[in-house]
Amino acid sequence: MNLTPADDETLDSFYHGSIRVLQKKKGYRFSVDAPLLADFIRTRPDDEGLELGTGCGIIALLLSIKPFRHITALEIQPTLFQLAKKNVRLNGLEGRITVLHRDLVLFESSRDYDLIFANPPYFARGRGHISDSEERSIAKHELKCDIFAIMRRTAELLKPEGRACFVFRETRRADFFEALEVSGLKLRRERPVQARTGDRPNLFLAECGFSAVASRTERPLVLLRKNGEDTREARRIFAGRRHVQASE
Repeated sequence: MNLTPADDETLDSFYHGSIRVLQKKKGYRFSVDAPLLADFIRTRPDDEGLELGTGCGIIALLLSIKPFRHITALEIQPTLFQLAKKNVRLNGLEGRITVLHRDLVLFESSRDYDLIFANPPYFARGRGHISDSEERSIAKHELKCDIFAIMRRTAELLKPEGRACFVFRETRRADFFEALEVSGLKLRRERPVQARTGDRPNLFLAECGFSAVASRTERPLVLLRKNGEDTREARRIFAGRRHVQASE
């Protein structure tokens, strides 16, 4: 496998160059929500993880600075599947991350997982602008699956004591929590994400599970100062801080 960037690819580095990521110049490119979710997820050394829709593999790659046993990353789109495989090999993570070309709705597994995570498509079918790029449209719009299918599959594949983590748009909060209730999962902790102090949250990060522990809302994550510069916490997240222990 040729690991050098193709003419239609860019090579980007993260966490002070410790993670390298190839992306297509045109088509789906991940945004700030990927490192935010990677930071929010808490892992344990023995975790067997599952990602529902990995794209180019960015979240699993960023999680590699934290302890876990193994992550299986599913991707339905063949071009992104090949790119994610290339990125895993580029970073020497073949022993820790396996990318499979699978439809998450049809995926069958002989095991349940300690940790499941996803950055689901934000836009409901028929909402938002459909891109000329099919790759970008499938990643951002619920064309192949919706939040209800993702939550149902999470509940089917998660261990009874497992954790599931998501990032989602605040405007879809009602849909998210309806899907959560239908699946039998419960919110354990969440964190609102604001562009600037005083702004309404535009995203939220959520950790869910089956246990009926009291949920908690963490203080908002503010990304930008008034002058447009990253806040201190945003800089720490983008630099790759390590959260070692998963919540109980």
